[in-house]
Amino acid sequence: MKLLELLAPAKDLESGIAAINYGADAVYIGAEKFGARAAVGNSIQDIEAFINYAHKFNVKVYITINTVLFDNELTEVEHLINKLYNISADAIIIQDLGILEMNLPPIPIFASTQTNNYSLDRIKFLECIGISRIILARELSLKQIKEISDNTIVELESFIHGALCVSYSGQCYFGEAVYGRSANRGICAQPCRMQYTLEDDKGKIYVKDKYLLSLKDLNLTSSLGELVKGGVTSFKIEGRLKDINYIKNITAHYRKILDEIIEQNPAFRKSSSGKINIDFTPEPSKTFNRGYTNYFVDGKNNNLASFNTQKSIGEFVGKINHIEKKFITIDSNKSFHNGDGICFLNKKDELTGTKINIVDGNRLFIQSLENVFIGAEVFRNADTAFENILNSSKTHRKISLRIELIIWKEALKVITVDEDNHQYEKIFSVIGEAAENKSKMLDTIKKQFIKSGDSIFDIKLNLKIENDIIPFVPFSKLNEIRRKVFADCEQLRLKKYKKAIKQIVPNEVEYYQNKLNYKHNVTNKLSEQFYKRHKSDVVEKGFEKDKNVEDLTIMTCKYCIKKELDICPLDKGKNAVQNDVPLYLKDAKNTFRLVFDCAKCEMSVKLK
Repeated sequence: MKLLELLAPAKDLESGIAAINYGADAVYIGAEKFGARAAVGNSIQDIEAFINYAHKFNVKVYITINTVLFDNELTEVEHLINKLYNISADAIIIQDLGILEMNLPPIPIFASTQTNNYSLDRIKFLECIGISRIILARELSLKQIKEISDNTIVELESFIHGALCVSYSGQCYFGEAVYGRSANRGICAQPCRMQYTLEDDKGKIYVKDKYLLSLKDLNLTSSLGELVKGGVTSFKIEGRLKDINYIKNITAHYRKILDEIIEQNPAFRKSSSGKINIDFTPEPSKTFNRGYTNYFVDGKNNNLASFNTQKSIGEFVGKINHIEKKFITIDSNKSFHNGDGICFLNKKDELTGTKINIVDGNRLFIQSLENVFIGAEVFRNADTAFENILNSSKTHRKISLRIELIIWKEALKVITVDEDNHQYEKIFSVIGEAAENKSKMLDTIKKQFIKSGDSIFDIKLNLKIENDIIPFVPFSKLNEIRRKVFADCEQLRLKKYKKAIKQIVPNEVEYYQNKLNYKHNVTNKLSEQFYKRHKSDVVEKGFEKDKNVEDLTIMTCKYCIKKELDICPLDKGKNAVQNDVPLYLKDAKNTFRLVFDCAKCEMSVKLK
């Protein structure tokens, strides 16, 4: 039986609980510090409360400590990991391999995608040193993932949805080099979401003032089955900075798809417990997105970027077919509502947004008619009706609990078995008068015990009467017993929760490279010690410690501007730009040189 895991993000306790209720088998969340999203840290107290909620459903909680570390932070990080172990965190996600030189508790360690998990050599090494899970690089194709799976036994996790970094993760120094904000330290400046002009050394402009490094968002809805066949067991949604309605919609969407895969193959099972009752139809296009791409999963390398905007465009709803002084009409089969936000590209290919004030039949009275034209493709990036559905959604998750209630003359015996076969038994004294109306009392007992209320349980009740005398039990007493049973059953689930134990035992497996440059992100003494143990010399400190950026690559991408613009020399199109023609990206203050490695189909960015 192979367990499949839907892994959702959480920026805080509230969104984490939503992720669980809407279908996550596991959730990743940041601690107070040292996560790759520095803006969304959480206290130990909140994380502990969240873990206690999650474990009742056998949902795992992974904590991100996935930044590179400085020497003065090492002791604090070691203490933090021990605290997280003590509150039963299920794993720590790391970037800095110096952590493996610490005095660690026996907690599983996952290699963040920030460790640049692209090559088979890298992944096999991480497996050999005791890493429990590899979070794969987003750039890998299904074929490459299958090769990795065939040659390793380590758990594999793959991103399936959300924002994409244009650079290989862990290999972006752009923000640090230009703005003093390091992606590897959790404070990315997002230079990939800024406008640039592409020109050559002669001043010829190919593209002016476009978002040339801004990728669409990932959506692997149609590839989930192939990823399962390829050996992936954990399917990750990006979005620790997203709002709670994003979490609800996207988690519910992939829950339904993964459940369908599991239903069609008896060899698969979801890794958590509880039935999720989704009360709306999930729709990813209605949630924040920059347009969708399946990136490199099928091996292709074009139609990846969103040149005209770095903002959310939402769902395509139709084209403008009529314009009056106060309203427009759209050729669309969609329903619109007052307050909807719509956007379109004006004739200069600039994103223009406006709001629908009034819907009158097919006439949309919008806030601004500026730049509106016949034929414009319209997108809805704020769907008020759908947001209201999400805001009022009562989707819930329940654990099946069978209760056998044995009624004696002066006591009630409660025997329960939940869906994970956890068994509980307790006798409650109910000494008092016999009920005058036996049928009514039995009906009352049944009604009170079958109520699940705000508990985590879905009740199936069986009454058994041991004698002719039915005790009279007040409502208050029945409620007290029911609450006690539910509380005890929840605590039993926490007590029976099986936490994974994995102790990292340092070894001396030889690393596959002997001389390590700045791209290995060695920024502290323990990281240097780690690589020395594995027979490698650090010849350059990490970028954040040695900011001599002269002629250094500040971004390495599988994405290629030439490919995206259909000017790749390998494709031999009529507009191809040969590699001996220098190309540059320019913004208002800086010039960046592009370097193309056609053998690897990679593009690098350097400061000129």
